Amino acid sequence: MNSVSKGRNEGIKSVMKDFVERAVNLYENMRDQPVCPSAREDALELLRERQVPQEGRPIEEVFEEMLQEVYSGAPLAQHPRNFSCVPSTASLFSWMGDVMTGAFNPHAGCRSNAPAAGMIEEKLIRWMCGLAGYPKGSGGVFVSGGSMANLTALTAARDLKLPFSERSRGVVYVTDQTHSSVSKGLHIIGFDRQQIHIVPTDGAFRMNVSALKEAVRKDRAAGKKPFAVVASAGSTNTGSVDPLREIGLLCREYNMWMHVDGAFGASALLSKRQRKLLSGIELSDSLSWDAHKWMMQTYSCSVVLVRRQSDLLRSFSAHPEYLKDAEYAEDGTEFWDLGPELTRPARSLKLWLTLQAVGSLGMERMIDHGCAMAELAERVLRTYPGWEIVSSASLGIVNFRYVPFGISSESHLNRINQEIAREITASGYAQVFTTELQGKKVLRMCTIHPQITEEDIHNTIERLRQSEAARRAGRQLDKTAS
Repeated sequence: MNSVSKGRNEGIKSVMKDFVERAVNLYENMRDQPVCPSAREDALELLRERQVPQEGRPIEEVFEEMLQEVYSGAPLAQHPRNFSCVPSTASLFSWMGDVMTGAFNPHAGCRSNAPAAGMIEEKLIRWMCGLAGYPKGSGGVFVSGGSMANLTALTAARDLKLPFSERSRGVVYVTDQTHSSVSKGLHIIGFDRQQIHIVPTDGAFRMNVSALKEAVRKDRAAGKKPFAVVASAGSTNTGSVDPLREIGLLCREYNMWMHVDGAFGASALLSKRQRKLLSGIELSDSLSWDAHKWMMQTYSCSVVLVRRQSDLLRSFSAHPEYLKDAEYAEDGTEFWDLGPELTRPARSLKLWLTLQAVGSLGMERMIDHGCAMAELAERVLRTYPGWEIVSSASLGIVNFRYVPFGISSESHLNRINQEIAREITASGYAQVFTTELQGKKVLRMCTIHPQITEEDIHNTIERLRQSEAARRAGRQLDKTAS
């Protein structure tokens, strides 16, 4: 090793030691940080001007610039009071696994490149299939996220249920609560919007099975080919779970593929108390499940599970001559035969490390805690006049809005609630976003982080109530009344 390389390596060693300390301190003091810091304009201007240099810069200088100008302005998805979207529950355990896996950089496309990593991935897939109630012969593969998991499963559904000559007649059923990645994935694999039929939901935002059955019968009578139903196990908007058992039985009756988008909610299978909400998931043909949503993982760490692993092989297996020497498994099946990726990182290792450190009971307690916090939020909100629950707490999600007495204009109410959300997010204390349900703009809290406290819930709701937008609406009413 020449002196230049040795010097650079010493510099990397020094800054990495410093970084580990800073990162651990960030997690330990996360509550003291603003949830959504604003990106500094001077930092953005510096980056606009920065170009790729002809000669490298000192690593210490680059390191500090990355920390101060790039990472410091990013929202903290792993903050306990980040209640927006489905926030990350990322833990230091997963980060540690990320660092270790990145350092060794195993190629997880086949077992010969990383035998131990392959063994761990197989073990975790079998464990998760078992939690889902899948039989012997089931399988799956780790992928980047729910979008790729949904696309992978729907590709297998298409290839099994629709001969090429019938694809133009194919129909798949979703609801208005189905995640947008499903329609995007269907477009990628060759279906247009007219082939995606939206089934209405009930008052709890769950798929209406009677309406689904009627739609299938009408489409079949019209010469169409219903081939798949996408059910939600924990929808992003409301945490609602579609009637999985009834949908599964209907799919078997009409020879359709049942896919469950459980990217967020499938983690409830880890809890004895919550898994009953997912009864019937064992009837599905495939399931997407994101560990980076509710299993303490950093992005990205997701799986697609299938009742019959052979369905993935049918769609993705390829054995070019330049990979023959790398084939290791006795049956010739490698991970690259089960999904779109050839080169793929060992995503399972950080989950394995986390599970070894936390244990399945630790995961169960985390799931139950997240659900309990949403239920607490609902109870607290119900004690205040003018605050309306739009969808009750389900799998750690609750939707509500401020409806001051005397204001009936939906556009006015929508504007008030939008302003309340913007105000609390701008404050840095918590991040609360809005969504739209039944044409109403509503506030939404997702409370799945394991470090959320009851105090966090009470204080966040109090800040919503005392926001300038809410108080201004009250003052306007007082003026009108006088």
